[in-house]
Amino acid sequence: MPSGRFAQPESTGPGRSVPLDLSILPDELSVCRLPARSEMPAWAVPGGLTSMSWTADETSVVCASSAVPAGGQVDAGWRAFVVAGPLALSLTGVLLSIAQPLADAGIGVFAVSTHDTDYVLVKQTSLDAAIAALTAFGHRVSGK
Repeated sequence: MPSGRFAQPESTGPGRSVPLDLSILPDELSVCRLPARSEMPAWAVPGGLTSMSWTADETSVVCASSAVPAGGQVDAGWRAFVVAGPLALSLTGVLLSIAQPLADAGIGVFAVSTHDTDYVLVKQTSLDAAIAALTAFGHRVSGK
């Protein structure tokens, strides 16, 4: 991969992307649904991966499962792969190069993007299969 602040797009042939370096975050994560226009709850304290999204219809929170109180609409048991970054916002195909081998293996994903990188969440029960699919595709995976 070329040196510099941002990763640069490269191709290894039609439909293939350059291998990515992925790390698995240690925390189990939850995806929570809150009512539309909710403010950031006190339990969603930033640390590790914490993400909030607001739309006209809902507010979503992704955070450590250990921080989420009982009750509410919560889907726990997620683990996150993080792409080594920072990545240029102009890069194309980064999420596809992760989502495609996971989809081919029958593994569902939940994606979160930030200015600097992408996070792809899979269920803990699918983590080993996800690692196998991503490494077979050519990505390098560290952590667990």
